[in-house]
Amino acid sequence: MKKDLNEIAKIEKAIKEKYGEEAIQNPKGSWSKEKEDKYLEELKAFYKRSARKKTTEESEGFIIKNNKSSHKLERTCPVCNSYSFSARDDLYMVKFQCCFECYTQYVEGREERWKSGWRPNN
Repeated sequence: MKKDLNEIAKIEKAIKEKYGEEAIQNPKGSWSKEKEDKYLEELKAFYKRSARKKTTEESEGFIIKNNKSSHKLERTCPVCNSYSFSARDDLYMVKFQCCFECYTQYVEGREERWKSGWRPNN
């Protein structure tokens, strides 16, 4: 496909009129070695602050852990053996050790019995 340079120039001119001169400039045109160095320093400082925030702290007898979960989430329901990537199933797996379908069938309305250890016969 051959590019029509007049058409490209016309489009570029329309963009310039609507959005200004900066909209049609090459982004690398105003970038310099000094800007690159400054950007890298700011990036290093950002990651240092982020790493500092994720450490474990103790405050008034409570342990405050980092943002990442330390336990591995099980993807297979121990009741029906179904495998799921659903966020809804994740919630029920953490709280009730079963998928959403098993929760609605066996647990809903009978949470105390479930928490005491009752499970359906497979």
